[in-house]
Amino acid sequence: MSESEKTTHFGYQQVPVEEKVHKVAEVFHSVAGKYDLMNDAMSLGIHRLWKQFTVARAAVRPGMKVLDLAGGTGDLAGKFARKVGPEGEVVLADINSSMLTAGRDRLMDMGLIGNLEFVQVNAECLPFPDDYFNVVTIAFGLRNVTDKEAALRSMKRVIRPGGKLLVLEFSKPISATFGKIYDLYSFTALPLMGKLLAGDSDSYRYLAESIRMHPDQETLKAMMEDAGFSHCDYHNLTGGVVALHSGYVLD
Repeated sequence: MSESEKTTHFGYQQVPVEEKVHKVAEVFHSVAGKYDLMNDAMSLGIHRLWKQFTVARAAVRPGMKVLDLAGGTGDLAGKFARKVGPEGEVVLADINSSMLTAGRDRLMDMGLIGNLEFVQVNAECLPFPDDYFNVVTIAFGLRNVTDKEAALRSMKRVIRPGGKLLVLEFSKPISATFGKIYDLYSFTALPLMGKLLAGDSDSYRYLAESIRMHPDQETLKAMMEDAGFSHCDYHNLTGGVVALHSGYVLD
């Protein structure tokens, strides 16, 4: 099969590989202005606890260098910027210009700019030096990446020995009963909230579908190991609706 004939999933659709990045971009251009409002509405505010747990597990210290991929409106980057202090460095990176602008404007309004950089990047081919960051995080972004294996390898390359990767992402509920309730909520409430609050039901239907197409906990753990990460593990949050995966770079 030629490169032009290869397909991948965009939600439940199969699309040419080269089209997915554009379709994902359209989704996030559409939702950028209402992203924070919708996060609070969709998760009933629980996403803030998931992110707090991620920041705690990152164990960032003053002077460290942190890359927050798919950083969106800056929830994690802002917290890291405070922790690394003026001698540290935090890069908020996103492939989507609308999300990156929203994050930059929000963090500038908060006065968090001195040790922050904003870079538009594709996670599959990061434009940073080898062995540069102490910590790399990607929260609710890996499922939108076309070539997840390439992205994980790229992340490993830029993490210095002794550093870590943290992947916060929707996953598979542990309980089958809870999973059915979660499916009902995802495919009815989310598009409705998207229509009422953001004027966009299609984008939130895609988000629900993209969650179902993302690798489950054990599969993602194995993918991280295949990419070269060591001591890979995960913590289920909210019954497995979300999982925080971690992996370390030892050499």
